[in-house]
Amino acid sequence: MANATAGTVSLNLPGMHAGARDMVRLGMVRSRVCCYRARRQGLVMCAALSGNTNEDAVLGDVVSKPRRFPRVVGMGSKLIGCGSAVPKLEITNDDLSKIVETSDEWISVRTGIRKRRVLTGEESVQGLAIDAGKKALEMAQVAPEEVDIVVLCTSTPNDLFGSGSQVSTAIGCKNAWAFDATAACSGFLVGLITATGFIKGGCAQNVLVIGADCLSRYVDWTDRGTCILFGDAAGAVLVQATAAEEDGFLGFDIHSDGQGYRHLNAKSCGGVEEVLSSTNGSLNFPPKKPAFSFIQMNGKEVFRFAVRCVPQSIEASLEEAGLTSSDINWLLLHQANWRIIDAVATRLHIPSEKIISNLANYGNTSAASIPLALDEAVRCGQVKGGDIIAASGFGAGLTWGSAIMRWQ
Repeated sequence: MANATAGTVSLNLPGMHAGARDMVRLGMVRSRVCCYRARRQGLVMCAALSGNTNEDAVLGDVVSKPRRFPRVVGMGSKLIGCGSAVPKLEITNDDLSKIVETSDEWISVRTGIRKRRVLTGEESVQGLAIDAGKKALEMAQVAPEEVDIVVLCTSTPNDLFGSGSQVSTAIGCKNAWAFDATAACSGFLVGLITATGFIKGGCAQNVLVIGADCLSRYVDWTDRGTCILFGDAAGAVLVQATAAEEDGFLGFDIHSDGQGYRHLNAKSCGGVEEVLSSTNGSLNFPPKKPAFSFIQMNGKEVFRFAVRCVPQSIEASLEEAGLTSSDINWLLLHQANWRIIDAVATRLHIPSEKIISNLANYGNTSAASIPLALDEAVRCGQVKGGDIIAASGFGAGLTWGSAIMRWQ
């Protein structure tokens, strides 16, 4: 859409008159994103400027932009069902203390986690996603054949090419288009925003959003800094079209910053040096078997990023919704670390009794954490119809965002 060269931007949007392509520079933030306003259209556009990246730049140093178009286009969307699934095997902190130098007290004090679930035997992330999806449809009283789109939010599919279509078929959504969405711990939020976009654009009536991950497969179980954090699970919600005046998706805000990639990743193993000959540049064939490294994380930097960017994002979503933090019934954050959850709630002046958390029982389940916690809160009667929920996901990429939504 936009080409950035030497500080100038050229836009070519469908239906844009020639005169409207003249841009007025508005300003630049430290992430090297420059905003322009089309004189005749009144649209705010942002594009990255060419130049070297700054290794010392503050992570997530971006500004929430005014919306270019109205969120609601002819109809609204609402959450009407949820479901979840977890593996059978439960690993406690005491269990972990037998394989790494740690203790229940050390882990719980620093993270708030006491146990987690891990896939074993014939269990799979695909199987968990299927179970969670079926439960969400059952609660929503929507037949699988009525689902138009299935979004599988996962960074750990059974198949390199994705598992969305297989999950959709297994659930019985024979009329649905299915695809995978990869955004790590922000994945479910990305899927939720994608779903409501399809609905409000008139492309779908029912969208099943599933968050499922098995990060235990990518954890170094000899590293007490990371193995204590992660668990496996799946959670799902059914998003349905409704009248615009009944819209339950009130506002959202979403970002990414590739400079933070170095602080949280699971890189593909091998590189050009291993594939190319060191003598003549010819290919060594066949190449080595593909694989990924264990999860690598700079916990201190990720913490600093989360406690600064998440409150800012939620405030931006609340502003779009025309609400304040006092209007929120529940704060539902990605379940990564209790210290992060507590710090975000404190900055937003949200009391602890309004926090939804099951972190102690499941650990960090990546894209599954928000729908898993939501499902438990709904089924136990904690979340009731009409409640306003502020949800936020954040993680590898780095990616982060938030949404303000009303439960059915």
